[in-house]
Amino acid sequence: MNFLRLLPVILSMLLLGAHFFRAGLPAVTLACVAVLGLLLLKKSWVPRLFQALLLLGAVEWLRTLYVFAQTRIAWDEPWTRLALILGGVALFTALSASVFWSRKLHAYYRGS
Repeated sequence: MNFLRLLPVILSMLLLGAHFFRAGLPAVTLACVAVLGLLLLKKSWVPRLFQALLLLGAVEWLRTLYVFAQTRIAWDEPWTRLALILGGVALFTALSASVFWSRKLHAYYRGS
């Protein structure tokens, strides 16, 4: 059942990995995927690490939104849909950090 609770975290990290892969950063892509293995550890620092990574990931999505929107604006192309999509992905990534507030996950990671 913890898998379902962690699904937003897993999805967010995989989306970040895909983003970095498309940007031509295979080492960062590998790190995004490899760090998911840490979710199996019952250590108290794991939730804090993932919360920090997810918030940094949300900042990366907002940075990407800014860069892409500026490019589209400069080329006089529509950018509103891009902003809505990337803004939604940034929000989803940031909110994924909140799954660690659940009682069950809190007990799982504090139980060690």
